Amino acid sequence: MITIHHLGVSQSDRIVWLMEELGLPYNIKFYQRKVEDNTAPDEYLALHPAATSPIIEDGELTLCESNAIVEYLCHKYGNGRLVIPHTDENYADYLYWMQFNSNTLTVFMAELALKESATLNSAVQKILLRRREGYYQHINNHLSKNQYLAGNSFSCADIMSVFALTTLPLFGGRTVDDLPHVKRYLADIGARPAYIKAMKIAWPNI
Repeated sequence: MITIHHLGVSQSDRIVWLMEELGLPYNIKFYQRKVEDNTAPDEYLALHPAATSPIIEDGELTLCESNAIVEYLCHKYGNGRLVIPHTDENYADYLYWMQFNSNTLTVFMAELALKESATLNSAVQKILLRRREGYYQHINNHLSKNQYLAGNSFSCADIMSVFALTTLPLFGGRTVDDLPHVKRYLADIGARPAYIKAMKIAWPNI
């Protein structure tokens, strides 16, 4: 059985959600962030050389990186469910949005690095803010024409992308209150039974 090593308030939320959407059995092991610096505990960091979240175990296999885990689980255990096939007209959108999440995360991490820097470079900050705003407006515009990211079918692209819209703001990331189509999209996502159940499991104290 799959074991999800779940670090609180992290991208491993999406793996719990994926397993609930697929209706697959799994074990979950919880790890709390260190109080002093909000980082992962040493026990978690020792699970995989990359020391990033999420991490799963499947027998002798230990796997990290969201995209790799999502692809692995969907194809090995989910019979390809939630994956848009290459014959579908929305296949290109599916591929695009599966990768897009990394763009928002990269900009966010760069912003954090600047905030921690002793000397802030205002020119770089402006570039990052402009790029970040472009990303979020792009998402909003796309969702004005589509129910989900890959057309009108819920898919792994949605599971991969919601983190940037719901969890990053908890760390100081951009909120989406002024993006009406994103708000509608998140309301649709939030009404999904698997999402509701997964968030209760992944965020038991909220």
